[in-house]
Amino acid sequence: MKKLINDPQDVVAEALQGVEAAHPDLRVDHQHKIIYRGDAPRRDKVGIISGGGSGHEPLHGGFVGLGMLDAACAGEVFTSPVPDQMLAATKLVDGGAGVLHVVKNYTGDVMNFDMAAEMAAATGAQVLSVVTDDDVAVQDSTWTAGRRGVGVTVLLEKIAGAAAEQGRTLEQVADIARQVNANGRSMGLALSSCTVPAAGKPTFDLGENEMELGVGIHGEPGRQRVPLATAREIAEMLIEPVLADLPFTSGDNVIAFVNGLGGTPLIELYVMYNEVNRVLTAHGVQVARSLVGSYITSLEMAGTSVTLLKVGDELLSLWDAPVKTPALRWGA
Repeated sequence: MKKLINDPQDVVAEALQGVEAAHPDLRVDHQHKIIYRGDAPRRDKVGIISGGGSGHEPLHGGFVGLGMLDAACAGEVFTSPVPDQMLAATKLVDGGAGVLHVVKNYTGDVMNFDMAAEMAAATGAQVLSVVTDDDVAVQDSTWTAGRRGVGVTVLLEKIAGAAAEQGRTLEQVADIARQVNANGRSMGLALSSCTVPAAGKPTFDLGENEMELGVGIHGEPGRQRVPLATAREIAEMLIEPVLADLPFTSGDNVIAFVNGLGGTPLIELYVMYNEVNRVLTAHGVQVARSLVGSYITSLEMAGTSVTLLKVGDELLSLWDAPVKTPALRWGA
């Protein structure tokens, strides 16, 4: 194992210290491992929190700031945060308009966020939760009942965050979030495994000429192990199931998100985007906006995921709204 770390047990704590040093407009609650906005809570603005196991950076902490999240809870690597963290984050960002919990569909995340919401409600807080489950690869997986929450989570946090900045009510922000999840689909592929620092060895074995089609962001098995293929062939393997699932049809406008899983260089992601765009054009699907880069990762895993979000004027307007976070920034 070769990593830029000190003690494997201290990776998350030391990374949070680095976030605090690098981004003076953010705050870090080191006891509860929470990254939150320096101006939180914002009075009369719906607070939005999310969180999950570390190792997926910049998700979620890299999306804390104007126009996205108000706080993010960091679990240990690939391990859900605990309810006390989520409750503390809820209290930190509650400005009186309620708090939305954005939860990826993994058993630990869902259970712990549910417990935190109940605990918060017992103190008089108003909390709603939206669960993302956009991965079309498999129905049930290693840590999931139902579909996994993956790439659409990034798009949802941006769009719901913009709605909250506009002063919409908690129910209105939650409705927007549900709309995003309902209209987004994703699928990923791994070219290599990843190594959890505390484990010290790869999560799974993948042959030199093999790919894992439909891999999960923790290295969960996908649909099948397939021979190594070209970017053109991979784009078709990923896009065709995504298009068929919603389904997306000719004339639809989408946000096309080509994501890197941590170990794939940007030049290869743009090769992939070119192929994705080719497949979408052939189907008559119009790319209204695009996002290319490593935004929801799996440590150093080489590979990619593709997310399509069907959008109309309202969702596009919210996507285009100003955002200022460590990982996404425009218009602010």
